[in-house]
Amino acid sequence: MELEMSSMASAIGVSVPVLPLPPLLRRHHPSLLHLALRPRRRAKALLRRRLRRRPLLPLLRLLLQPPLPHPHGARLRLHAPLPPPRRPPHILRRLRISHRMPCLLHEWRCMKEGGIDATGALMVLVLKVISCAINYSDGILKEEDLRESQKKYRLTDCPSILEYVGYCLCCGSHFAGPVFEMKDYLEYTENKGIWTRSKDKPLPSPYFATFRALIQAAICMGLYLYLVPQYPLTRFSEPIYHEYSFWQKLFTQFMSGFTARWKYYFIWSISEASIIISGLGFTGWSNSSPPKPRWDRAKNVDVLGVELATSAVQLPLVWNIQVSTWLRYYVYDRIVQKGKKPGFLQLLATQTVSAVWHGLYPGYIIFFVQSALMIAGSKGTSYMVLSLIYRWQQAVSPKSSLLRYLLTFTNFAYTILVLNYSCIGFMVLSMKETLASYQSVYFVGTILPIIVILLGYVIKPARPVRPKVQKSH
Repeated sequence: MELEMSSMASAIGVSVPVLPLPPLLRRHHPSLLHLALRPRRRAKALLRRRLRRRPLLPLLRLLLQPPLPHPHGARLRLHAPLPPPRRPPHILRRLRISHRMPCLLHEWRCMKEGGIDATGALMVLVLKVISCAINYSDGILKEEDLRESQKKYRLTDCPSILEYVGYCLCCGSHFAGPVFEMKDYLEYTENKGIWTRSKDKPLPSPYFATFRALIQAAICMGLYLYLVPQYPLTRFSEPIYHEYSFWQKLFTQFMSGFTARWKYYFIWSISEASIIISGLGFTGWSNSSPPKPRWDRAKNVDVLGVELATSAVQLPLVWNIQVSTWLRYYVYDRIVQKGKKPGFLQLLATQTVSAVWHGLYPGYIIFFVQSALMIAGSKGTSYMVLSLIYRWQQAVSPKSSLLRYLLTFTNFAYTILVLNYSCIGFMVLSMKETLASYQSVYFVGTILPIIVILLGYVIKPARPVRPKVQKSH
């Protein structure tokens, strides 16, 4: 059996773990909805009505209920409640999206051996499948009940199998992203919207933007190959690490996180180049004179924005940009009730979904809980949980430039300290190694955000200074 799979994989040019991936796409098509005449009244009806008000819970069920059909995979289901259709037959109020994910232990073994399996590709496919299904579900809702993002991406017609497979596998983006919307892909393939061809305004050339992305990818890979032998992840389990002083350990954690990020910069830059050269990365023209083409659809990271971030609040805007946008559209915005402001619990729930999407390793859970604390400590996430640093920074008058720069530097130092401390869990993944590395620096990256949040309750700095607007007579 293994010999047959090896020969088949080599014939189509993929690895054996990736071989089961293409047949899965057909069974995930949004048209595969279970139809019923009427939803049956059961004892769980009350629970379902409650679930319809909380879209996060079905999404968590997708990620947290994996029955295992065989030792090398898990079958996950999304029970996403659908609104009642306009006319019978009624679509069953549970939209089931089934997909397979290789066993996480098998994934980790492949990663440690330097190989690759289908899990990374399935991570991006999960986001595409969910967004496609939710947008198709939004297509039968009344337009006045939708948010602007829902109106923009809703699908009134179910895409064909060819369109769906093309969307999932377009330009190799299923391996590392970026995630984009089905509606944008359909307009791109049909030369509609911003891709409409005309003699007056032809489509711009993608070659310069592609070359820039390739140069960035080469620089990132060069830096990664130079730094990784000096700061390997195995350093945290070596005896020499425990002989370091407190500041040496902090510096080692900083350099390990700094080194690991260049690998992701390289991967996302290569993927960005593939999307740009196809033309799909085009997002319109700038407002400058003369107008310049923008290629932001494929941009997944702002390298300088990450490394020089003056606040942890800026990180979701510059790191894994398209996934952060996906989480905001399909998780964060949908669990905030109308008329209410989002709070720390909504942020924590969104980060938890992101952690489970990455995998069920303890290191992922710890990292994303840490990141929620880090963001809450850098800026308030609701009127109750306010950051001391950010509010002081906003309360300082623009005339006090020295004090303002000092507070900005404090926020920058806080961000790089907690970020590189937290990302150890994302890299080593195991509970034992993560807690051991945290303990070696006395959990400073966990205690510091909690102290800052608690101080925000006690010390109330002045309101932010706003320049006075002169009245015009």
